[in-house]
Amino acid sequence: MEIFHIGAECYPVAKVGGLADVIGSLPKYQSNEENSVRVVIPSYQTAFRSENDFECVHWGKLKLGNFNFPFSVLKETSNKLGFELYLIEIPELFDRPNIYNYRDDIERFLSFQIATLDWILGRSSIPDIIHCHDHHTGLIPFMKKYCPKYDKLKDIPTLITIHNGLYQGIFTFNKLYYLPEFDLINIKELEWGNCINSLAAAIKCSDEVTTVSPSYLNELNHSDNGLETLFQQVRHKSKGILNGIDIDVWDPNKDPMLEINYSTATMDEGKLKNKEELCAHFNMDPTKPLFSFIGRLYNEKGADLLPKVVSSALTTFKGEINILILGYGDVEIENQLKQLLSVYNGNYNTFIGYNEELAHKTYASSDFILIPSRVEPCGLNQMYALRYGTIPIVRKTGGLKDTIVDFEDNGNGICHDQASVEDVCDSIQRAVDLYKNKENINQIRIKGMNTDHSWKNVSQEYLELYNLIIAKTYES
Repeated sequence: MEIFHIGAECYPVAKVGGLADVIGSLPKYQSNEENSVRVVIPSYQTAFRSENDFECVHWGKLKLGNFNFPFSVLKETSNKLGFELYLIEIPELFDRPNIYNYRDDIERFLSFQIATLDWILGRSSIPDIIHCHDHHTGLIPFMKKYCPKYDKLKDIPTLITIHNGLYQGIFTFNKLYYLPEFDLINIKELEWGNCINSLAAAIKCSDEVTTVSPSYLNELNHSDNGLETLFQQVRHKSKGILNGIDIDVWDPNKDPMLEINYSTATMDEGKLKNKEELCAHFNMDPTKPLFSFIGRLYNEKGADLLPKVVSSALTTFKGEINILILGYGDVEIENQLKQLLSVYNGNYNTFIGYNEELAHKTYASSDFILIPSRVEPCGLNQMYALRYGTIPIVRKTGGLKDTIVDFEDNGNGICHDQASVEDVCDSIQRAVDLYKNKENINQIRIKGMNTDHSWKNVSQEYLELYNLIIAKTYES
């Protein structure tokens, strides 16, 4: 089977969040003698792009309305990621250091989708299935199905995975001319809320819709993302599949980024050694329980709660606990977190930015990780934390609900119901009490480290779904 994964991110090539981790891991686990797996993302100005060798396998010009852009398809030559990686290079649109948040993002990602389809159209073989990820690739199923230019590709089955339904790729109809020519009788497939909605188009036109956890699929039918009725209409072709993690990358027993490696047998010593190094770096006492937050500082992640949580918890447990925040995002939240440094020096610190090595060290060093998300389609942080013997403190939503059970119910973490300062602080109180019981906390840590959240079973579930979609296509 020839499988194409198409998305905006792929770790370690270009990463903002969990989308990159999924596209960088799932294809590796799907690759074997029976499956040829190819990943296609834009070519950004990243370290991976400049430090690795690529060969040009295709060159062309894409048409975006009245504009023409040269593009090339670059293949990474060593297959070092465990699958074939292709970068779509469009110099005028993607020769920039960041992945998102440019004023012409609609033009950038629509061009990426057109260039990708143009390349696939010109290949000697066509894929057995195209797996699209999030709204950045959401117009591919529509164009493939309804644009005569791509008639040769219209029977290729497509699947869209929704990693975060809050972001939908919405733009107005005055940019409709960007798309390749199609019969306007089909324009309803693009429209949602009187706009062109890339994610809605993908949901309508794909053969199958998946979300990154079962609970998130249920939530999308009732949440305030604006697509509730559409998700209800396509429930018959929708499935929630919980993400996995790459256990080769996230393995405390051989992680090269750690001060000292450890297993369940050496967990006590290993976590302490890593904690001592991290606390020395951030001027904190390693004998105190360490609570951490790792992620993007946005309201959907509950990050707006953090300044008050830090202040309340460190006042209540004065000198008894440490809190470390790693992340970036909303500037106001960043500034509020920075302002707390002088108030709680010695028990609190923050790193504003993204640093993969520091994240690994923090997972290994922390006793508890705070995940107070308002929205969490799947969440990988809690799985990474479990792998490193760090106990997640989570709000029960989305994938967090599917992976974390409260320790008082013989589970692997600490859970609360509301995204509120009070609920988070109550959970911190429970964590402080738990920390004092060494036997109990170690049992919970070991249970977490032994939990199997690898991609092995998840990748097989996707392969079975691909085969089902392909079979249905042939039947029709």
